[in-house]
Amino acid sequence: MASFTLPPIHDNADGGWGPSSSNIPEQFKFKDIPYAPYSKSDKLGRFADWNDTTGDTRQTAVGLPSTRDARGPGRSRRDGAQAFGSGTASAFAYFHVEDEASFSLVDNKAAPPRRGGGFIRGRATGRGGGSFVNRGAAQRGGRGGFNNRGGAQRGGRKGWRDWEKTNRTRESSVAISPQWTMLEEIEFHRLAKLKLEVDEPEDIDTYGRVSAYDKSYDRITTKTERPLQLVDRIKYNTTTSDDPIIQQLVSKNVANVYTTDAILSVLMCAPRSVNPWDIVILREGNNLYFDKRDGGPFDTVTVNENASDPPQDPAPPNPNNPAEKTTVPEPPSINSATSLSLEATYINQNFGFQSVQENIAADFAHPNPFYGPEETEPLASCGYRYRVFDLGITEDEDVKICIRTEVDAYVPGPGNPQEGHGLVTIRALNEFDPRAQGAGGAPDWRSKLDSQRGAVVATEMKNNSCKLAKWTVQSVLAGADLMKIGYISRGNPKDNTRHVILSTASMRPTDFAAQLNVSLANGWGIVRTITDLCMKMPEGKYVLIKDPNKSVIRLYAVPMTAFTTEDEDGEAYEGDEPESAA
Repeated sequence: MASFTLPPIHDNADGGWGPSSSNIPEQFKFKDIPYAPYSKSDKLGRFADWNDTTGDTRQTAVGLPSTRDARGPGRSRRDGAQAFGSGTASAFAYFHVEDEASFSLVDNKAAPPRRGGGFIRGRATGRGGGSFVNRGAAQRGGRGGFNNRGGAQRGGRKGWRDWEKTNRTRESSVAISPQWTMLEEIEFHRLAKLKLEVDEPEDIDTYGRVSAYDKSYDRITTKTERPLQLVDRIKYNTTTSDDPIIQQLVSKNVANVYTTDAILSVLMCAPRSVNPWDIVILREGNNLYFDKRDGGPFDTVTVNENASDPPQDPAPPNPNNPAEKTTVPEPPSINSATSLSLEATYINQNFGFQSVQENIAADFAHPNPFYGPEETEPLASCGYRYRVFDLGITEDEDVKICIRTEVDAYVPGPGNPQEGHGLVTIRALNEFDPRAQGAGGAPDWRSKLDSQRGAVVATEMKNNSCKLAKWTVQSVLAGADLMKIGYISRGNPKDNTRHVILSTASMRPTDFAAQLNVSLANGWGIVRTITDLCMKMPEGKYVLIKDPNKSVIRLYAVPMTAFTTEDEDGEAYEGDEPESAA
């Protein structure tokens, strides 16, 4: 007679249900199989449903895309009818990757939607009644499907036609040598949080001669446009270390930091900048000098730097592609970034020379320090004011900065220009071709400047935010009472050599700074931070570089011979090229 023997029962030492993990019998060969937890609330339905699309987790388990729509045009299971084990993990899924990867539907196109049904809830649709809802949903940022017209108009589809846009990779303003040492990296969002209130400056001395501004340029309209003339005048843009007046002030220990308004405005408006730039910083003893390189970005004016699609230079040939190396390089377009920058610099200089009355002039306390007796060409209207700002936070701190500021003209009046009354800075905005790439959606100035000046100004404030902010900061640093901005356009959009003056705007620098949302306190905070950073370093030469493609500035330690001998020769050669092209 067969006997029955009860197998040994192992109690769960953990106090839970099921076999214990510590004393599983050896004869159980499934001890390495993963365990899928379940709940008593799981509903038992069909053991297998081959028409189900939501329960097929095999493809997602191995990282392949599903071949059907998750919601599916077919039958969708209700929440109450779940398949057995549909909520478990996909550890038990077995999937033939190679077989399924080679499988594709013959026809995977979605069915075209029915246009304008004849009857909806007992109410007939009028003309286009069925598509009216789709249009509205797409314009308000809906899904922007293929039938939703205008899906990309109001933020529906991001990245619209991005494949047509070139890769906007900019080159650095200066070649970074491997021998340089990076000391600090500061993001723009950290710079934007700095703040320092600075008192009124102290005027040290004045040099130069300024002419009276011609007020007839304020009455120019688009119907009475005036041609821009080529005026040969000499205007100096000497860097800080080569300024003889600053060298005299250094010997008198007037300040700790020395710079010019053009260099300092770039640093104060750094969070707005997009194009690359660099500032050479020299520390000698307890003094700092902020310098610029000859032929660097400080000698030209940018165009539409802050536009969403700024002007671009043609891409250089790929050295790894022999077909591109053999081709003859095309001449640069008149609407490229470099050509527009040279054109804007030419316009700014000549508009400032043309819009003054040279027969009416006021002399400052001293003559122009850069104009030698051997010079024969006439001197431009320009006055230099050397001013000292106190950057100390407490009374014990002795952190002062001496700035060489510039003014272009003065407005005749009861005040004395030598004492800073009625001083004017003159700048110019230029229009090239509203339909060209990089125009930034600017309206046609000839048709909109008189009737819709606000729209033109708003567009320029958006596309040239950094340039206008720098001009405003320079005017505030110089203590100018007024800021004149000319609107200058090409006579023919295809010709960049002839220009006409369409209008001139006059504004106070402090009021315009408020419109541009320019915070001088933030700018002074940036200057004080960079000053403290450099004062902690040993004596030597440093360079502050704005990353060409990121919102970051980096401080490098460079040899004392950098930017002096070989670099100057290379920069002089590069600087001669634009002149010959112009």
